[in-house]
Amino acid sequence: MQKISLAQDLAGNAYPGRGIVIGRSADGKHAVTAYFIMGRSSNSRNRVFVEDGEGIRTQAFDPSKLEDPSLIIYAPVRVLGNKTIVTNGDQTDTIYELMDKQQTFEQALRTREFEPDAPNYTPRISGIMHLENGRYNYAMSILKSSNGDPSSCCRYTFAYENPKAGEGHFIHTYMGDGNPLPSFEGEPTLIGVEGDIDSFTQMIWDNLNEENKVSLFVRYIEIETGKYETRIVNKNRE
Repeated sequence: MQKISLAQDLAGNAYPGRGIVIGRSADGKHAVTAYFIMGRSSNSRNRVFVEDGEGIRTQAFDPSKLEDPSLIIYAPVRVLGNKTIVTNGDQTDTIYELMDKQQTFEQALRTREFEPDAPNYTPRISGIMHLENGRYNYAMSILKSSNGDPSSCCRYTFAYENPKAGEGHFIHTYMGDGNPLPSFEGEPTLIGVEGDIDSFTQMIWDNLNEENKVSLFVRYIEIETGKYETRIVNKNRE
């Protein structure tokens, strides 16, 4: 697979929806992840990311304008020991709770499927990062309808062992704007991971569509120690 520029990929798509990036920093020392949300409706845009323990959650920017909390209020990031879970919905909790009971990432997601938001049937995208004894691997998953048919759920998991420095993978919910919104297709895109946490955060935020972007989370985790740095950018608080 040809490695592409994440900046160019984001800039060329007005509505990738929600997206997860996982990879390894160019110096090889950090496990890297990013999660962003976008919105077309006032309800979707009325959100911010806030820190919640070692993870984050979404919250209404203006609670008085919150219309329907289902599918938009959830914890995108949670930490379970040496594992960091990143998803686009409340399946974060499912993965956390079932892996805490010794089930696998895939087994946990077997209990879930795409979102019930007809006619889009938005895919559930998930990622998990595992750091142990100086080693690092990650996996990504997508649960999607079969070409818009909600009677069939297609389940894909992609696992990456000992990822190469300066590389990562990007998965998102939609191929672009549309009605209904077209679900992501294919395997996660191979992208370059460059710079420190601040420059990487700025690159992603600057290349997300100005009208539709809502919030961004980025974390760099030291592979040897597990120590991490986090950045959060919220359009509603810029």
